[in-house]
Amino acid sequence: MAINTRNLTSPDSPPNPQQPVHTTAAPSEDNVPEEPGFYFQPPRNEEAYPPPRNPFLTDSTSDEASLGSDQHLFVSENNNNNNNNNIYSTSGSESTHGGGYPERSAYLPQETAPAAIDYPSGNYTSSYTPAGGLPTPMGMSTAAAVAGSAAAVAGASAQLLPNPSSRRSSASLNMLSAEFDRYPNRISSAAPSIMSMGAGHSLLRSGNSDLYLNKHNRDSSISNDSGVSSVSANGGGRPAGKFAFQSDFSPFGGYPTSSFPLHIDEKEADDYLHNPDPILDAKYDRKCQRLDKRGWLSLLAMLALLLGAIVLFIVYPVLTYTGHTSEHSRPTTAVEQYEVLTTYEYNILSAIRTTLVDPDTPQDAKSFTALDGSKWTLAFSEEFNKEGRTFYEGDDQFWTAPDIHYAATTDLEWYDPDASTTANGTLVLTMDAFKNHNLFYRSGMLQSWNKLCFTQGYLKVSAQLAGYGHVLGLWPGIWTLGNIGRPGYLGTTEGVWPYCYSECDAGITPNQSSTDGISYLKGQKLNACTCDGEDHPNPGVGRGAPEIDALEGTVSSDLKVGVVSQSLQLAPYDIWYMPDMNFIEIYNRTTTVTNTWFGGPLQQAISMASTLNTSWYEYSDTPGYQSYGFEYLNNDNTGYIRWFIGDTPTHALYAPSLGPNGNVGQRQISKEPMSIILNLGLSNSWVYIDWPSLVWPSHMRIDYVRIYQPPKAISITCDPSGYPTYDYIESHRDVYDNPNITSWEDTEYDWPKNKLTGC
Repeated sequence: MAINTRNLTSPDSPPNPQQPVHTTAAPSEDNVPEEPGFYFQPPRNEEAYPPPRNPFLTDSTSDEASLGSDQHLFVSENNNNNNNNNIYSTSGSESTHGGGYPERSAYLPQETAPAAIDYPSGNYTSSYTPAGGLPTPMGMSTAAAVAGSAAAVAGASAQLLPNPSSRRSSASLNMLSAEFDRYPNRISSAAPSIMSMGAGHSLLRSGNSDLYLNKHNRDSSISNDSGVSSVSANGGGRPAGKFAFQSDFSPFGGYPTSSFPLHIDEKEADDYLHNPDPILDAKYDRKCQRLDKRGWLSLLAMLALLLGAIVLFIVYPVLTYTGHTSEHSRPTTAVEQYEVLTTYEYNILSAIRTTLVDPDTPQDAKSFTALDGSKWTLAFSEEFNKEGRTFYEGDDQFWTAPDIHYAATTDLEWYDPDASTTANGTLVLTMDAFKNHNLFYRSGMLQSWNKLCFTQGYLKVSAQLAGYGHVLGLWPGIWTLGNIGRPGYLGTTEGVWPYCYSECDAGITPNQSSTDGISYLKGQKLNACTCDGEDHPNPGVGRGAPEIDALEGTVSSDLKVGVVSQSLQLAPYDIWYMPDMNFIEIYNRTTTVTNTWFGGPLQQAISMASTLNTSWYEYSDTPGYQSYGFEYLNNDNTGYIRWFIGDTPTHALYAPSLGPNGNVGQRQISKEPMSIILNLGLSNSWVYIDWPSLVWPSHMRIDYVRIYQPPKAISITCDPSGYPTYDYIESHRDVYDNPNITSWEDTEYDWPKNKLTGC
């Protein structure tokens, strides 16, 4: 094996035969061990790669003292493999830089090989010691030591030298910079070096060998004038000087030197946070850490917050919804005690009306001339002049705005009390594209059920219809219903709507005892022939909930003008739903015609259709109001119903038109107390809906509601003596208060038995 011997002598002194020499093996593939992480790199043209400047030489150092030739290579043999705790000595020689950063101007490429430099001897014992108190040997040792110190080298090799097989022995290869622990008092504060871990523990198993070996061959000789370090013949190759260095790295870790401290005085308390430590990083990267006291407190605090959030946002709302947080839901354990302050009875709130006639009703509107020429008296009026009235359950004396879906006609809107209020002297029912209860529209309905009813008389309602007079879709309504059935509560109307019958024949049976499909009704529940002891408000009298409509509005698709249907809806039915037309009168056939729809399996309708002026609609150029109503008397022989638009009658129906027909007997003009309903609906079961032309919101406005009655037959009650309803409603209150009960079979009550089906 060829040996290259180099003299490291001062250019001013003669060669010293006793001066130690460094030996490196010539590059040979046979000499390169195949260890993981270290690879042989062939020699390359070094002239194309001039070595970098030496940062530890001053400007005063001559170019000849700057060693950059491949012929003067200073190789670090020990690679600082002293238990990962090696620190270069910072004592032993005086430095001209006084602890500052050395100048780099002397580190220049050399055109010629400089003369050898004499390295004076010095104390190479580190001024820093490990935790054990013994000085840690520092510096660089050679692979082949001087003959006189072979034993010492051999003794230190176990601690200072890596396995020779794990290093290259080529003079053309510069070894990896030594790794320094920048915190000498801290055991293993820095990650172990690649060289110190040995061939079997290489951190890098593959990759470019440039990570470990410098591609440039540098001259490791250092000028004695620089004051940085010197090499002694008997110092074991350790550096002596205030600053230790190898290549261009800081002795406390980091590259380049200018960005990292060179002196221990520059150490800061938090430097370890910025010094990568793969071992510690791997330890702290574990998923599960052992918690200390502070960690347990943090965990308990997070659990407390989570539990509090669950209680606040889940448990408490559930308890509130179920009523467990209400004072009224808590059982009382003792007799409640209270003190009577006074026995004085206070009057009802002053805002509550004390008369049935609204004080705002004009004097000239307090009478009406009936069909026979008699004067009828104003028995009730509602002018809606008070602003901001609301009609939630219990808010008003006469009216209630229900909170329901009107499923009887499969409406597309939800009736919400919030959509019914008063403004500008009118009642306003607002239809809007407002999602409510999973329906996409919301509107208002006002009904006087079980609060305000009348029997016989003239109902007159002034209204402005919603939307345009030429756009189809909306369904305004002004109508009445027998109080024994509550509008929109299907459980209460089953078997009573639209019966106005007091006979005991096939008319009270399911389907009218006919198989031709004329009727799908289940029969009259409260008929005139119920068995004794059965559930009936006044046995022996046929009861029902007939319907009389003053207005059901639509638009003619041909004429593009408003049309109103005014009708009587009743059961049981005539054959083919045709009454005796000889007793029906139309006053003006140019504006009123017989409705071509006479009914179906669920009701018979005697209806006439009249055209309307488009100025009576909300979005007309000159919006105005028009009155709609009907006048009726319920005598079985002389009774009649006469409908009006404005003060002009449109048509009339007389009692004989409802005479016996087929297997049913005489139907009656309603003797039931009739409640009033005002609403604005939307349904595909009514007319075609012209969706693109509808305007949202649309408002139906009611100016007033007035009821006129014969002076000797005034009855503004829902519980008249001959047709009581109060006791029956109270005994079935659960059905009348629950709109989700849609059939009498869903209740706890039996269908009353009758004499035809057997008692």
